[in-house]
Amino acid sequence: MECYNNYVKIKSNAFVGTEAEFVLKTVFGYKKFRQNQKEIITNLLNKKDTLAIMPTGGGKSLCYQIPALIFEGMTIVVTPLISLMQNQVASLEKGGIHSVFLNSSLDWESYKKAVREIKAGLVKIVYLSPEGLASEKVRGILNDSTLNVSCIAVDEAHCISEWGHDFRPDYLEIAFIRRIFPEAVMIALTATATKTVQKDIIKDLALKKPTVFSSSFNRPNIYLQVQTKTNELTQIIDFLKKHKGQSGIIYCNSRHQVDRLAESLHKKRFSVLNYHAGLSDECRARNQELFLKGRVQIVVATIAFGMGIDKSDVRFVINCDLPKSIEEYYQEIGRAGRDGKASEALLLFSYKDVQKNRFFIEDSYNPKGAAEHLNAMVDYAKSRSCRREKLLSYFGEAWEGGNDEENCCCDICSQA
Repeated sequence: MECYNNYVKIKSNAFVGTEAEFVLKTVFGYKKFRQNQKEIITNLLNKKDTLAIMPTGGGKSLCYQIPALIFEGMTIVVTPLISLMQNQVASLEKGGIHSVFLNSSLDWESYKKAVREIKAGLVKIVYLSPEGLASEKVRGILNDSTLNVSCIAVDEAHCISEWGHDFRPDYLEIAFIRRIFPEAVMIALTATATKTVQKDIIKDLALKKPTVFSSSFNRPNIYLQVQTKTNELTQIIDFLKKHKGQSGIIYCNSRHQVDRLAESLHKKRFSVLNYHAGLSDECRARNQELFLKGRVQIVVATIAFGMGIDKSDVRFVINCDLPKSIEEYYQEIGRAGRDGKASEALLLFSYKDVQKNRFFIEDSYNPKGAAEHLNAMVDYAKSRSCRREKLLSYFGEAWEGGNDEENCCCDICSQA
């Protein structure tokens, strides 16, 4: 298969703009870049290491996909999200861009075929998990002097920091790929990173004098509200009645809670399915597909659901249980309103949930960090001041909209 960048360089004489803009419009079908996308892509094309902090739905994927199609060599994308790998490869293949992923979902023959194509230089983008990248098998594949790797993209980069909300030890192994391909430019991407986490990302990924781009964390179209949890099912049903016919995600902390709530809502004749790791791969894939296509309106799920999928018309997110951190909460509510239209985020808060979370802290990799994350989340839920201001200040961003309903759009300011 012919390398795709041979095609993207054949531009119409009538086209005015950069090569990145050409790819954006002709390949991905977008008329213009979102906030910081153009600057990030330009920085990467200039072979400068980059740290991009962009909100959920901010278009992180295009920041490495567009350069990947322009660079001569291959781009390696490291991500923990199998659903993202599968969805992006399927989408790229439809556009005539040959991409592959290497993970446990492939049968052996498909895996060998993908490896042959990588070594033959036929692949523009290859997706790997951090766990896979740490394996001797994958390292053996990559440790090949004939491979032409132009770019390395690390998604969910906050996972490399012990002070991040989702630390994964395998991320610490990623830096080795820099030693194999020292000339490749690197981009790290995340939706959530405090200043401390940003420093860890830069150090642990061995980024070379990176340019840091941080988009605003403000999602003004999402109405933020917290209710004291009294009767969970009744509160959820009352909320859903106000959002009749709309698409939404309800998050629970346990599989048992997911199944129980989904069954209860089904009995009340809501269009609903469940999603968690206890279901078979086929069942999860089917339920996700039905939700994405709008044939099911509501998914009740554990926190893994929604990562790496692209559904722009989710109108609400309900957290039945207290998230373990503001970062986790921000990512989950960010799955609502990706089309920019009015959406809602409802958190049901109880002190029992706080006690449950504290019980598991001692078993975490970084108990001190986990406790700090949880305390910040509790502080947000209990706050009687502007929720938007509270949320943004956690990420070091000032809120200048004023504490009133017109500017803020949160339950506290609505009552002011």
